[in-house]
Amino acid sequence: MLTIKKYFILIIPVLIITGCHDRNSFTIDGSVQGKPQDVIFLNRVNVNTTLTIDSSKIKKNGDFRFKVKAEEPDFYQISYTPANFITLLAEPGEKIKLSFKNNILIDDYSVDGSPGSEQIQMLDSKLFRTKYLLDSLNKLYINISSNPGNEEKMTLLEQEYRRVMNEQRKFNISFILDNYRSLVSIKALYQKLDDNTYVLNLTRDLQYMKIVSDTLSRYYPSSKHTRALVRDFNNEMSQLYTRQLIAASDTLPETKLDPDLVDINGKRIKLSSLRGKYVLLTFWSADSQECIEENLQLKRLYNTYKNRGFEIYQINLDTDEQKWKNAVSFDELPWISTREDDPSNPYNARLYNIQTLPSNFLYDRDGNVIGTNLHGKNLDLKLDQLFN
Repeated sequence: MLTIKKYFILIIPVLIITGCHDRNSFTIDGSVQGKPQDVIFLNRVNVNTTLTIDSSKIKKNGDFRFKVKAEEPDFYQISYTPANFITLLAEPGEKIKLSFKNNILIDDYSVDGSPGSEQIQMLDSKLFRTKYLLDSLNKLYINISSNPGNEEKMTLLEQEYRRVMNEQRKFNISFILDNYRSLVSIKALYQKLDDNTYVLNLTRDLQYMKIVSDTLSRYYPSSKHTRALVRDFNNEMSQLYTRQLIAASDTLPETKLDPDLVDINGKRIKLSSLRGKYVLLTFWSADSQECIEENLQLKRLYNTYKNRGFEIYQINLDTDEQKWKNAVSFDELPWISTREDDPSNPYNARLYNIQTLPSNFLYDRDGNVIGTNLHGKNLDLKLDQLFN
C-alpha cells in the first residue's frame, strides 16, 4: 500500500505539469491526399497581415504536424502559398485534426477537435456557395441582356440576385447572434461577397458590430482582433455621424452651423473666424468627470499642435456661469472657452444633436467636418495623421 501511495505522489505532479503544458499550446495533425507538396506552412493572422511562424515537411504518406504555444484563442492559416490556404480559430489545449483531399486546400477538407475552426469552415463553405450562385446569375444576366425582349427575365434574375445576397446576410446575422461571445463572430462580420462588397453592408448592420465589439471587449480584452474591431467600430460610427451632420447641414442655412458665442474674456467669437486652422469644436460640462479628464488630454494635444494650425473652440453647457469660469481657471484651459448664450435653451447643442458629453466635431482648414466624437487614442491618431 505504501508503494502505491508513493507512486501516486510521484505521478500527480507529472500529470499537473503535463496538463498545464497542454493548456498553453495546441497541436495540429494533418494529412494531404494525392501528391502533396514538400512543405506546408503555419501562419498567425495579425489583423490585416499574416506572419509565418512555422513550417512542416510533409511525409511521404501525406502527414504533417504542428505544435504551437498559445495563451488565448487566435486565428491561424495553414497554407501552401498566400493564395492557397484555410483559416483556423485555434484555442490552447486543442488537438486539431485536418484532412485535405487535394493540394487546393480549401477545396475539400475536414477539421475536427476545434469548434472555432469547424465554424470557420462552415462560414467559408456557405459563402463559397453563395458567391458561386451569384457568379452564375451574373453570367446568365449578361448573356440574355444582349437580346431584346428579355426584360422580364432580367428583372427576375435581378430579384433572385438580391434574394441570394439577402439570404447570405441573414445567415451571417444569425451566426453572429449565436456566437457573439466567440472570436469567430469577427469572421462573420468581415466576410465579403467581392472585393468591394461586405455581406453586412447596411448602415443598420453596425448594431451587430457593436454587439460583438462590446462582448469581446469583456471576454477577450487583450486580443489584437478585439482591439482592431473596437477601432473599426468607432471609426464607422464617426463616419456615420459625419455623414448625418453633412446631410443635416445641406438642408440648413450655413450660418446655423456657425456658433457665435462669448468667450471667457467677454469677447464674441465665431467658429467660422477660425478658417485656415484645424478646429476641434467640443461640448462639455464641468459637472462631468469624463469631460474634466478629457480636457487634461486636450491640453497636451493643444500644446503639441497649437503652433502648427490647431485650435479648440469649446462650448460649455453648465447653467451655473461661475462654475464654468472656475473650471476654466482651475484647469488653466488655454483655448477658446465659450458658453451657450442661454444654457437653459442650448441652441448650438440642439443644432449639433448633442446626446452625450463630451462630444466633439473636427473641422479641416476649409471648415468641413472630417471627424466626429474622436476621443482618447482615436483623437491622438487623427491629429498625428493630419500634422505628421
